Amino acid sequence: MFPDLFTPSVQHALDLAGIFVFAISGALLAVRKNFDVFGIAVLAEVTALGGGLLRDLIIGAVPPAAFTDLGYFLMPLVATVLVFFLHPHVERIQTGVNVFDAAGLGLFCVTGTVKAYEYGLGLTSSACLGLATAVGGGVLRDVLANEVPSLLRWDRDLYAVPAIVGATMVVLCIRFDTLNAFTSGLAVVTAFVLRLLAMRYHWRAPRAWNRRSEAMEE
Repeated sequence: MFPDLFTPSVQHALDLAGIFVFAISGALLAVRKNFDVFGIAVLAEVTALGGGLLRDLIIGAVPPAAFTDLGYFLMPLVATVLVFFLHPHVERIQTGVNVFDAAGLGLFCVTGTVKAYEYGLGLTSSACLGLATAVGGGVLRDVLANEVPSLLRWDRDLYAVPAIVGATMVVLCIRFDTLNAFTSGLAVVTAFVLRLLAMRYHWRAPRAWNRRSEAMEE
C-alpha cells in the first residue's frame, strides 16, 4: 500500500468536499434544463459519484464506496436542496464553484489512479481510471441532460488534459518508486493549477488539422 496523502479523516473530508462541488455543478445544469426536484437530485448524484462508481466497479472494489459511506450519498442531496432554493445566489458565485471543482478534479485524478493501481491494474490502465474518476461524473451528467459532453467540445476550456497530466505524474512516480505524500500532492496541485490556467486564459485543445468544415458549434 502506498502512503496516504492525508490522514483518513482529512481524506474523507476532502472527498466529501469534492463530491459536494461536483454535485453543485450537476444540480445547476438540471436547473438550467428546467428539471424538477427529482431530476436535480439525480443529476447531482450522478455528477458527484459517477466517476468513482465506474472506477470501483471496474476494479472490483464492491460494494462501491458510494454505497458503503452514507455521507457520499447524502452530500449530493445537500447540494440539491441548496441549489433548489438558492440557485440564483449559487450562480453568482460560479467562479468560486469552478475553483473548488478544479481542486476536486486534481484530487480525484490522483486518488483514482492510486486506488486502481492498488487493485492490480497496470500503469496505463490505472491512469485511465484516474481520469475516469475525475471526469466520468461530468460526462454522465451531460449525457443525461441531452448535451454533448463538455469533455468533447472544442469550445470549452481544457478539463480532461489537467486530469491526464495529474494521473500521468502519479503513474510515473509509481514506475520510478518515488510516489509519496509530496509527489502525490505535487500531482494534485499541478492538475489544479493547469485547470485554473485553462479557465483563466481559455486554453482549448486543437481541432483536426486542415479542418475544412466551417460549421459552427451550437
